[in-house]
Amino acid sequence: MKSETAQEIVKQYTQTGFCFPLRVLDESEVRDFSSRFLDFYAQRKARLSSIPAREQSALLSETHTSLDWVYKLAAHPRVLDAVESVLGPNLLIWGSRWFSKMPGDKTYVSWHQDGTYWGLQPPNVTTAWIALSRSGVENGCLRVIPGSHLQGLLPQNETYAPENALSRGQEIAVEVDEDQAVELVLQPGEMSLHHIGIVHGSKVNTSDQPRIGIAVRYITPEVVQSGPETPYAMLVRGSDRYNHFEHLPPPSTGMSEVEADEIQRKAVERMLTSVMAKKEN
Repeated sequence: MKSETAQEIVKQYTQTGFCFPLRVLDESEVRDFSSRFLDFYAQRKARLSSIPAREQSALLSETHTSLDWVYKLAAHPRVLDAVESVLGPNLLIWGSRWFSKMPGDKTYVSWHQDGTYWGLQPPNVTTAWIALSRSGVENGCLRVIPGSHLQGLLPQNETYAPENALSRGQEIAVEVDEDQAVELVLQPGEMSLHHIGIVHGSKVNTSDQPRIGIAVRYITPEVVQSGPETPYAMLVRGSDRYNHFEHLPPPSTGMSEVEADEIQRKAVERMLTSVMAKKEN
């Protein structure tokens, strides 16, 4: 991380609902993870191009369960150190999703709150948004409304807009004051943390540079997710004495592409069984 102490992270996060920028990767790590992502993206580009943005999560979600390099990124010690600052020493990865916006894409994310859709209680949940490229105003960085995590959950509409990266196109049903928005500008290797209740979204990439990042969702073991099946999670720090989730092992480096795709497919299905049964983000 940068020079922020755990106390400084907690103070900013508690007051505003987010904390940034936090340096978690060095230059060589950024090059390695970026190269791996671009290979991953190239292999799926044709399929991604053939479906609207709101349907792409099936290909871009839960890859930490099937690809060892994504797991290493999500479980990176400096990432977990920052997450531990706000959630404590016992940490599970609940989910992950790549958010890439290539030049020319029309993908955006409407103003929304994660807590409305995820069905996780208590809300001991944080999202780490890890940048592998510059994420700035020009290419559609994450935007947040400071302090909105303190006002409770707001009503949301489901638009099913095809270019909205959210699968239901969900958006806040009341007016959001855009003048309050803070752009979470990140350099490659930096990340932000944001609260499950904060109002957030992002605009279209209007530049000639890609925006590449992954959102990793962490929870504490006492969290419960309601649904018809026991949800998956991965213990990455500390211990779990509650067993509310079925623990997945780290992905094997020797898996074939077919095996990895099958593991990821099952993880996505298990996630949607609980989340889409209600509302999904």
